Amino acid sequence: MNTAPEARRAVTDEEATRISRVEELSYELTIAQVMATNIVTLRPDMTMAEALDVFHLERISGAPVVENGQMIGIVSIEDMIRALRRGNSQAHVRTYMTPAVFTIHDYDPVVEALRIFSKTHVGRLPVVDVHDRLVGVLTKGDITSGTLRALQSDYQAEEIRRYRASHLFEDIVSDRTSLVLRYTIKPNDFSRGGKASSYIKRALLRLGANAQLARRCAIAVYEAEINLIIHATHGGILRVQIEPNQIFMSATDDGPGIPDVDLARKPGYSTASEHVREMGFGAGMGLRNIERCVDEMSLDSTVGKGTRLEMKIFLLPEESFREVNQYQQTQGAAA
Repeated sequence: MNTAPEARRAVTDEEATRISRVEELSYELTIAQVMATNIVTLRPDMTMAEALDVFHLERISGAPVVENGQMIGIVSIEDMIRALRRGNSQAHVRTYMTPAVFTIHDYDPVVEALRIFSKTHVGRLPVVDVHDRLVGVLTKGDITSGTLRALQSDYQAEEIRRYRASHLFEDIVSDRTSLVLRYTIKPNDFSRGGKASSYIKRALLRLGANAQLARRCAIAVYEAEINLIIHATHGGILRVQIEPNQIFMSATDDGPGIPDVDLARKPGYSTASEHVREMGFGAGMGLRNIERCVDEMSLDSTVGKGTRLEMKIFLLPEESFREVNQYQQTQGAAA
């Protein structure tokens, strides 16, 4: 039988930041991707001794019982032990099988199987398709193996992406090479707050930036992103220009503007609404946090027209994405 859906509470922002890739995969992977498809079944008229021989030969600890193409129960190693203790090794499988079987659909996410395992303490789940036909068997070990395969695939794909990205500047010959990332930020879109900064951090890491540099940029962009969400009437644009020796970031909007820029730069000053503050934003430390992370920051604003925030980070030689371009190398050799 299938379990009824349980009420689910919303995941808080704090909890979301602690979600690991393994936990994400439990929602992304389907049962079909991790289940065992080489199904070993038992007949109800087999003896428990014969079933034990099957368990030993196939190295399994349980199997569905099938009659006339329909699954009618399941036998586990616990059922086997119970029969042997009673001296009933010649009893039919039908006598000791569990007829009320917990099943799961092949299209369900892995997390659904984890819920069933946790709630029922069963050792395996028969997997059925949309027509309730038996198509596989799932154990906790299958979930572990499938998750490890997915993680390995993730790792290999990420390594390829990092390699390609980190060599982006090497094969380009120009006097000045830039990679520009641009993101549109919507007003009051707190549910997506931090998405752009997360994408930017990931891009920098793939380009070969060290963790500290990527973190500095991510914090600066995050604060600018949240300011656009809170204060900009129509949202705004985040732009990051990555060059071999510097990173230029900007946040622009078309209103409402800042009446007193000097006052706005003071730590703790904020015009955020009470509602925004209750959500944990608008503490007035955004610009101060940006200043701590960048080498240069400028803020220009006109009431009724908009605001432009510019930030720069100059890269040390060991941080540079490419210390000298190929054109300069060629010119130096010719000289």
